[in-house]
Order: sequence, then C-alpha cells, then structure tokens
Amino acid sequence: MEITRNRYLDRLLKRRWNGSVKVVTGIRRCGKSYLLFKLFRDRLLSEGVPESNIISVALDDFANAKLRDAGTLYEHVTSLVKAAEGPCYILLDEIQYVSGFEDLINGLRHLDDVDIYVTGSNSRFLSTDILTEFRGRGDEVRVRPLSFGEYRSAFPDRDEDSLWKEYMTFGGMPELINRPDEEQKMSYLDSLVREVYLKDVEDRSGIRMPDGLSAVFDLLCSSIGSLTNPTKAQDTLATVGGMRLAPNTVAHYMDLLCDAFMFEKVARYDIRGRKLLDSPFKYYAADVGLRNVRLNFRQQEPTHLMENIIYNELRARGYNVDVGMIESRVMVDGRQEYRQMEIDFVVNMADSRWYIQSAFGIPDREKMEQESRPFRKVPDSFRRIIVVGDGIRPWRNDEGIMVVGIRDFLLDESIMHM
Repeated sequence: MEITRNRYLDRLLKRRWNGSVKVVTGIRRCGKSYLLFKLFRDRLLSEGVPESNIISVALDDFANAKLRDAGTLYEHVTSLVKAAEGPCYILLDEIQYVSGFEDLINGLRHLDDVDIYVTGSNSRFLSTDILTEFRGRGDEVRVRPLSFGEYRSAFPDRDEDSLWKEYMTFGGMPELINRPDEEQKMSYLDSLVREVYLKDVEDRSGIRMPDGLSAVFDLLCSSIGSLTNPTKAQDTLATVGGMRLAPNTVAHYMDLLCDAFMFEKVARYDIRGRKLLDSPFKYYAADVGLRNVRLNFRQQEPTHLMENIIYNELRARGYNVDVGMIESRVMVDGRQEYRQMEIDFVVNMADSRWYIQSAFGIPDREKMEQESRPFRKVPDSFRRIIVVGDGIRPWRNDEGIMVVGIRDFLLDESIMHM
C-alpha cells in the first residue's frame, strides 16, 4: 500500500535547486526515508532524471557503516558526481550518523550542479539549529506521522467512523498500515517508545537518570493540552510518583523530548497585548498512538485527544500555532476583576489568522456560550471556528462563528477559508 504524502512531496519539489540544503526532519519512523528515497526519487525518475544522477546513501544501513566517516563519505559522493553527466541530486538519509556532518555538507555544497537533501531525527536537527549548522543555507521540511486524511487513504473501502476511532486510539505511524490487529499495533507502538525513542535520547544525550527521563515522558503524555512548566512538573512527579528531580533537570528532559520531535512545546499568546508569554506552556504529542500506548490506553479522553490531533493537523498544514489568552473584566461580588480566558489555538500564516476552539461536544446553549465567549473579546475580525466531535454539517451561528465536525475539519482544508 503506497501513501502518496503529497503535502511533503510538494514541499520538496518546490525547493529544488533553490541553493539551500533541504533538511527533512521529524520523529523517527514517521516516513522521512520513504518520502526521500521512494516518493521523491520516483518523481525524479519519472521526470527523466537519469538514475546515475540520483546519489542515495542510507547511513543507518549497516551496509553503509564505512561511509559514516565524513572523509570517506565525501570521497564516495564526489566520485559519483564526477562520473555522472549533468546535474546531480544527493540524498543522504540519517546524516547524524556521520561525525562532523556539518563540514561534510558544506563541502558538498561547493560542488557544481548538485542539489542536496538530508534527513535527521534528533536534536542536531532542530529548526533553530539548521541555519547555524549550514551557515544560513538550510531549508527545513518537517515530516509528521500520517494525518487522518493520509491514514484514511490507505483504507478506501473501510467505514470512516471506525477508522476515526482507530486513529484516535493508535495514531498515524505509517507502519501501522501493515499491522492488521490491535495486538500487533500495540506491540509495535510500545517497542517504538521503549526501544527506539527513549533509548535514542538516552544514548545520544548521555542521560544518567533514565528513570527520570521516562517519568517526564509519562507526565507529558498524561498532560497533553494542559498548561505546565518544569516547576509544576517537578511537584507532580514528587507527589504522584515519588520521583525527585531538580527543576532544571526536568526542563532539560522536556527539551530533549521536544528535540527528538516526540512533543512540541506551545507558548501562550496574549491576544490583546500582542505578545508571547514566557510560562506556562502546553505540550502536544507528535502522535496520539505513541502517547496512548505509553499510558497503557488508560487515559482515553476524547477531548484531549481531539485537541492534540487538531494541533498536529494545523502544524502539518504549515501553520504557526499558539495557545490564545485574552484578559477580560468581569463582575465578581460587585467588584470588577480581570480573568484570563483561553482560546485553544491562535493560527497564523502570513497575514491570515484563525481562532479555533476544540470542543468534543456542544450539547446545549450553555456549552455553546462557554466556547463562544472568548471569541467576543478578541479585538479583530479574523475567522473563528469551533471544531466539535460530532459528524455535523458545517454551519455558522448568528455571530458568524463556524461550527464544524472534526472529520470534516481534518479532511477538507478549504473549510478554514469558507
């Protein structure tokens, strides 16, 4: 079963020969190698690029272990470039296996008629580091686990409702497509968390307290969509699990898990004051299936899972996303007080903005009023959307707020522009 992943393929194609190193990042096993070595390579071949002009090296393959030396890899690639006729595409998978890869890539950039693509899965490939590593010549394409739309495309004959429940439970890691039953899905996800992700962070970062890292990971899994910071997390770890870690250690572990693309830290944005706030933050899991298996599928709150899935979808579409906060004056016991109201997502792209609330259900007027109230305090006229868990047709209320079902929102990108 081939999933096209056109969203990411298009981003790579638009960046061809732009003078930058294309850096494909994302959590391990999310499909970076498949995108680069299968989909992108097949497109190049279909356009008539000679096979000899596509130089591919998978550095996580033991067969290429000798090429993990920067000098050896440089000689290997340059010899193939010289032997080819015409411009060459250089595809290097999991470049972090090469010690001193920064100098290697900058050396390859000086070759004539080459377009360079690399993938990476750890903190060396944070978007904030790419410009530094490649001296302002890096262009990141972030790949994520399958969206619901991509997951659904793999099962065209199955009922959409059952697929949605499955996706909410097991998430969108691509290999799940080949795991036909729940036991196999759970086993695969559990092995990814234990044997791939946490072990990779431990090994690469020299973690001396793996139990502490594991505890912080579990805490972030259980608190997706909730405001937290290292001090609050430290208190929870001590109270609930008896784990005593210093706040700076907790903060370090949180950063490492984000560096490995397992979570994203989201800041609050003061809508009226037009500024980002320092603390606390929200953390969203890169994939809800990985989050669920880590908690043994105990905390299956559809409200939080839906919010996390909406966040991941917005980021996959290329939007910048913050948590919205707006202060409002209310009367309490005859006195005016300032109260903070939250909008789940402030979504930006270029000069466009959307305000989005995630509400699993709106059973009555009171709940609709609760979800709509923060929108009324926003001092601008950008679009406002409430996403609900019901399979309803999109509609607008008297205030111009769009109410849309979660599956329509995830499957139809045009809804945000209606």
